[in-house]
Amino acid sequence: MTFAGMNYLAVAVAALAGFGVGAVWYTVFGKARLGALGKTEDDITCGGGIAHALPFVIALVADLVMAIMLAGLMGHLGGLSVKNGLISALFVWVGFVITTMGVNHAFSGAKPSLTAIDGGHWLAVLLVMGAIIGAFGL
Repeated sequence: MTFAGMNYLAVAVAALAGFGVGAVWYTVFGKARLGALGKTEDDITCGGGIAHALPFVIALVADLVMAIMLAGLMGHLGGLSVKNGLISALFVWVGFVITTMGVNHAFSGAKPSLTAIDGGHWLAVLLVMGAIIGAFGL
């Protein structure tokens, strides 16, 4: 299932898997993250309906965009494999994700534990996506 050299099935599976990683990650680290933010669950309750669902929709769209971009990058580099997917994901995380998070969190005065929790999440997401895209091929 390819279009313009990209395997969209791989991208969709990678995006959904990344979303799933986030669900598991924040189930495990959710309370620690709230502590790092200095908030309680009551502080972040969005109410019901669309306001409550919006962050999840944004996260799913962001995972989809991230999977598309990672697949495009991997396709340009060639030699698709799980190993190369993991390496590409790690390079993207080190070069773009954790660096920008570190700067933004430093200037906003966020606790280092928040950077570790959120940064770890994005590392896990990218590694899963890279492995899936590498396994499927483009």
